[in-house]
Amino acid sequence: MKPETLIQTWIVEDHDTFRRSLQRLCAPERGLAAAPAFANAETMLAALKSAPADQKPDVLLLDVGLPGRSGLEIISDVHKLAPDCRIVILTVFEDEEKISRAISAGASGYLLKTSRAETVVEAIIEASQGGSPMSPKVATSVVKMLAKLTKPAAQPVSLSPREHDLLKLLVEGLTAKEIADRLQVSIHTTSTHTRNLFTKLGVHSRAAAVARALKDRLV
Repeated sequence: MKPETLIQTWIVEDHDTFRRSLQRLCAPERGLAAAPAFANAETMLAALKSAPADQKPDVLLLDVGLPGRSGLEIISDVHKLAPDCRIVILTVFEDEEKISRAISAGASGYLLKTSRAETVVEAIIEASQGGSPMSPKVATSVVKMLAKLTKPAAQPVSLSPREHDLLKLLVEGLTAKEIADRLQVSIHTTSTHTRNLFTKLGVHSRAAAVARALKDRLV
């Protein structure tokens, strides 16, 4: 695989051993570039601010319980500095309050640290393709929870037939690759359509898009 096609992943994790284990997962044979890793949010944000556009992360693995500013506190800062970066929370916390804060702030996925190594790799790849990876324990409650939190839009949303089909497949829980196969387009095209759909719906993640679809009966 050519270096320019590798997924650029950054890691923020304060536990030294776990941080190094995450770095070892990011290898070219898995489609991932070598990952810069940081022990706190402040150091990562400083690096992100000074990084050239072509060196900013495609995916950020972000711990919640960090020294100094927490992972949940910096999600909006990351979006300002790297608008295209997909944030995947990787934490020991699975309570609804933290999940709702993370997803509502714009995190793309939420994994527990007990997840298998290959699950983490798959999550990075899925997030880079516009998906919203979540641990099963998290996914079982997040859509229902977000449906309660998501406010109806002041104006109705007008979706194109393709956007309507895409949203329906998101609600059905298909992966980015499955959606691309169903729509007979490339993963890249699916990712572009998904980002455009999120913009139109005013959301930052698949879970929030599904919640909006269910609440406003868009599909």
